[in-house]
Amino acid sequence: MTTVEATGFARQLKHWRTRRRVSQLDLAIRAETSQRYLSFLEQGRSRPGRTMVVRLAESLELSLRERNDLLLAAGYAPVFPESRLDTPELAPVKAALERILEGHMPYPAVVIGPYGRLVAANAAFDLLAGPAAPHLLQPPINVLRLALHPEGLAQHVLNLPEWGRHITEALRGRALRSPNPTLDELIAELESYLPETNPGPDHLGFAVPLRLRCPEGELQLITTITSFATAVDITLAELHLEAFLPGDDYTADYLHRRYGDRPRE
Repeated sequence: MTTVEATGFARQLKHWRTRRRVSQLDLAIRAETSQRYLSFLEQGRSRPGRTMVVRLAESLELSLRERNDLLLAAGYAPVFPESRLDTPELAPVKAALERILEGHMPYPAVVIGPYGRLVAANAAFDLLAGPAAPHLLQPPINVLRLALHPEGLAQHVLNLPEWGRHITEALRGRALRSPNPTLDELIAELESYLPETNPGPDHLGFAVPLRLRCPEGELQLITTITSFATAVDITLAELHLEAFLPGDDYTADYLHRRYGDRPRE
């Protein structure tokens, strides 16, 4: 490892340990090493082995992309691939996602990539995308912008201040954990679309159902989010499945009437 590599790795290691609010002793215990050795690494006085870099990255709960960056900083080649979703390697995953989306009908479900990019959706996604202005539906579609833009779904959301903050607060938590200028810009844009909120003393947070106005009445939807925690490919690790479920019988009946029960494979 060159002096430049040692300095870069030492800086990144200390940055992530501080960001995770983990002491040198705690990280050393997690990574099964000594605090003295960890101190030497952060000072650039010792050269870590490849296995140690991976172990430290795992102990700091870094994303696969961040683990690759830490390996590069230490002078090692990345170990986690980043494949296109349409490559043969990920074909089984893509097929499984399509089956999940279809199986969730008649309720909306989407697969979302980094920064809100729409990867795939089932037919019931029309419930959320249908009211939007055409420019918001031009590829690549950003689901988060579609949801909160005044010309998107937001114009039909009855509890926009609370529901919108639920989205932006989740993004802020992600940005706090893994700082990213692109994510910061997106959060600022989305927050600019939201009206001011003044939570009272009984405020319990922004995790609220989506209350949606439709011609026939009010719909209530709750959200479940699934990530691929055991993925070893960056592309897959950065995807998540967002599935909407009816929050009451009226909503369930409405979605069944509108989209029907689809045959499942």
